Amino acid sequence: MSSTRRRVVGSVAGALGVAAAGGAVSILRQQRAISRRAGEDVAFGSLRSAPITVVADDGTPLHVEIDEVEDTHVLDRAGRLLRRVRGATPEVTVVFVHGFCLNLDCWHFQRAAYRNLVRTVFYDQRSHGRSGRSDREHATIDQLGRDLAAVIEAAAPTGPVVLVGHSMGGMSIVALVEQYPELIGDRVVGVGLISTTAGGLDVSRILLPMLPARLSSPVTHRAVRTLHRGHRLVDGVRRLGRTAATVATDRYAFGGEVPRAYVEFTDEMLSATPFEVVADFFPHFASLDKFHAVELLGEVPTSVICGTRDRLTSIGHSRKLHARIPDSRLLECDGAGHLVLFERHDLVNAELDQLITAATTTARAR
Repeated sequence: MSSTRRRVVGSVAGALGVAAAGGAVSILRQQRAISRRAGEDVAFGSLRSAPITVVADDGTPLHVEIDEVEDTHVLDRAGRLLRRVRGATPEVTVVFVHGFCLNLDCWHFQRAAYRNLVRTVFYDQRSHGRSGRSDREHATIDQLGRDLAAVIEAAAPTGPVVLVGHSMGGMSIVALVEQYPELIGDRVVGVGLISTTAGGLDVSRILLPMLPARLSSPVTHRAVRTLHRGHRLVDGVRRLGRTAATVATDRYAFGGEVPRAYVEFTDEMLSATPFEVVADFFPHFASLDKFHAVELLGEVPTSVICGTRDRLTSIGHSRKLHARIPDSRLLECDGAGHLVLFERHDLVNAELDQLITAATTTARAR
């Protein structure tokens, strides 16, 4: 694959060489042949499983969906080889954590690719999607880390877990690492950090895809506090300004030309998030400072992924994470924007293949 489209540096604790000698890579490569275009012919928001409710430590209900592996479908796809590997390999659960003002449906292409191949968990973060509304006191990054711990305990109480987070979802994972370091290497055996950071974020960029252009500049904490008091009016203006907001979504969520359906679906998720929620979380992005915690992720296979044209969490944040996490891998997707998981879903899924394989091999070796 051309280096202008995909650039990977680093290693995952040497585990890929071990994995290549086993059956896991063979399974995942077979999966790539099947699901390279998975999700492209499936309506956005249509991938579902029976929901469960996980109650956070402050009482907020979290909407969670689990895609179990159905043996008959898996055997149809991968044949006898998968039967042998599953008998010798611990079942890994991959937990996907979405970003700010999105919901679990943003993982559309990943969910389609891994269905009936890997046990996966998706959930709406507090105040997003179908989850309950948080009060302002608990609308914090640290609380999101505790929420993630609750989801792991309820949806994956046993066995190894791989965590994959996009944007604010990556921050949630970093908060979990800081608060529950004992999980890393024990329960959590692999981590994927996509278009995210552990601090130093230019918060003025966060609102740009979510407001009509005339409200997006200048963006200051004082302006957000003012808009918070009139959040219902802001939501009304956002609805009236949908054309301008869609243009902003296209510009700030994607790095280049993408199918219109990608932009419209992203805009639907952004528009469904009340501005009061935006304002509740906003102050905590500016104060985020957790780079000291990420070094611990060097104990497990870790992949850092970002688009080189990400205008929200720029590529510099991912390079800094990569530099701070020993033996991590860095995937730079040339020309892609913040929603690289849409825009370059084939490359992202291929990197997640490698991550899941390395994590599974590491878990088996322990």
